[in-house]
Amino acid sequence: MILSARLRCLSALALLCFGAVHAPAQTAEAIAEYSDQGQKALAQGKYAEAEAAFEKLRELEPGVAEVHANLGVIYFQERKFEQSVPALRQALKLKPTLTKTAALLAMSLSELGRYGEALPGLEKGFRQSTDLPIQRMCGLQLLRAYTGLLRDSNAVNVALELNRLYPNDPEVLYHTGRIFGNFAFLTMQKLAQVAPASVWRHQAEAEAYESQGSNDAAISEYRQVLSVDARRPGIHYRLGRTLLTRSRQGNAPDDVAAAAKEFEQELELDPGNANAAYELGEIHRNAGKFDEAQRFFEVAVQYHPDFEQAQLGLAAVLMSLQKPDLALLHLQKAITLNAGNEVSWYRLSQVQGMLGHAEEQRKTFAEFQRLRSQKSSQQEAGKQILSPDEVTPQQLDPGAPQ
Repeated sequence: MILSARLRCLSALALLCFGAVHAPAQTAEAIAEYSDQGQKALAQGKYAEAEAAFEKLRELEPGVAEVHANLGVIYFQERKFEQSVPALRQALKLKPTLTKTAALLAMSLSELGRYGEALPGLEKGFRQSTDLPIQRMCGLQLLRAYTGLLRDSNAVNVALELNRLYPNDPEVLYHTGRIFGNFAFLTMQKLAQVAPASVWRHQAEAEAYESQGSNDAAISEYRQVLSVDARRPGIHYRLGRTLLTRSRQGNAPDDVAAAAKEFEQELELDPGNANAAYELGEIHRNAGKFDEAQRFFEVAVQYHPDFEQAQLGLAAVLMSLQKPDLALLHLQKAITLNAGNEVSWYRLSQVQGMLGHAEEQRKTFAEFQRLRSQKSSQQEAGKQILSPDEVTPQQLDPGAPQ
């Protein structure tokens, strides 16, 4: 499960476990030779050679805890967990103070699926260890053990703590993300069992279908929600957004009008829903109804002044109404909110041109070109990060450089 974590810290663990080897004088030379061979091979990651040397040492000095501890580390690295467990147990029997060995024993048991036996050692290693690599590895194995024991809420708690301790660790993020996803699935599964006909079940289904791009199914589920609770906040908006998404697929020409009705109903229930007002503004703008579009965009920015897309949409409408001086203010606000949006800079260059500010137009267009080139480079390098939009994003105007 956790190979990269294991490889990063177990060499250090092995060297720390190894101590002075005491033996009768007649075997001292052999012990020194095997000890030197074993430590060098272990440090170099040559585990087969290290295993052979430490097994010889174990024959010569069976009473030395560090020999068993190092063998346990080697077996663990080789994924010979059935062999690592007795070796580590013997090391701890001889020297109970080998705390890192105790943590490794717990991890070995976890790798074998013996989660009940592993749990006390993993919990102690995660909660009490001052060695960060050991703490990290125990935490990751705890996720596995708690999940295997069907203690999902405990796994979530450990995942939250791991994210707090290691917020930028990709391996931690991967495993904790799986835990959160699994817990969400189990929770939704329980919702389906305890309340299959509830408004909450239909809303959960609708949101899941929407996220998967199954628009027809999502629309059906959102309408089921409204049939149960016609005044439920946010549902008319979500239904409208899904209808808009389906309209872009080109097979439902009436969906834009239907979406507009849903957004209007959402505003009747919640006049401060800036997203619904924005979508109505964008629908009217695309239809060339600029006065109506201005009204709805102004509602959106009134309730949510930091709504970048609404500021951009309002600026576009004001430009169409030949009011560049007013559009300028909204574009400046949008850039303050997000200086990396190429659409803002392109529209700002247009406004500067409408105002006769040639030098400012040149500068803003140069910034647009820089951002456009940067975006193209990222796309070519496969670095573009895609995420679902909560509202329809503003796009470059027709005729803009592509």
